[in-house]
Amino acid sequence: MWNYWLGGKDHYEVDRVAGDQFAAAFPDIVAIARLSRYLLARIVRHLSVEAGVTQFLDVGTGLPTVDNTHDLAQRINPSARVVYVDNDPLVLSHARALLVGTREGVTDYMDADLRDPARILAGAAKSLDFDRPVALMLMGILGYVGEADGPYEIVRTLMEPLPSGSYLAVWDGSNVVTGEALDKAQDDLNEGPGAPYTLRDHEEFSRFFEGLELVEPGVVPITQWRPDPDPFGPPSPVDALVGVARKP
Repeated sequence: MWNYWLGGKDHYEVDRVAGDQFAAAFPDIVAIARLSRYLLARIVRHLSVEAGVTQFLDVGTGLPTVDNTHDLAQRINPSARVVYVDNDPLVLSHARALLVGTREGVTDYMDADLRDPARILAGAAKSLDFDRPVALMLMGILGYVGEADGPYEIVRTLMEPLPSGSYLAVWDGSNVVTGEALDKAQDDLNEGPGAPYTLRDHEEFSRFFEGLELVEPGVVPITQWRPDPDPFGPPSPVDALVGVARKP
């Protein structure tokens, strides 16, 4: 469905039907899908240029589209290293065919589930140097990890071996703007055959950054995280939150 909302080509009829049903109940989802791509560009630009990060661990990357993490990072620094992690064989087959990085850098892929952080770390260590800062990218994925699976513990486990100067970047769906209408749409979707998704409020989302130093402007809707200049004024908030934080 996400690829469908982004205007991609990699989706089936069932994805389009379910995607249209959800969008009918919550029209902002299509805008959020596309706004999240602009957000990724701003985050990678900040981490690469201002923070000097050259290594990225992107977990739950999803189907390749345009301006993926390695495209953005290696455009700025051709020697940047990027490891993609996903547990969908369709995603991995597309990634190996389409996500080709620079000769100077590293673009690698591994099959692992976010709920198995030890496996992720072991695999990523083959391509990334854990003695140098790494940006852990969890873009729109933590909502698929319910409370019973320990999402906060998973994030802490993934961050624990990363050195000082590493970063955590997270965005995910929330219910702070639309409220009950979005909750109802998400509940209806969760009753279907797809993976259930958990919407978190500002306080719940902010817990992912405990012990880290949030980069300004802190935890905000994705439209309001360091937006590019707009002659029409500041962007309106949407039901998706983002935070970027540095490990002291």
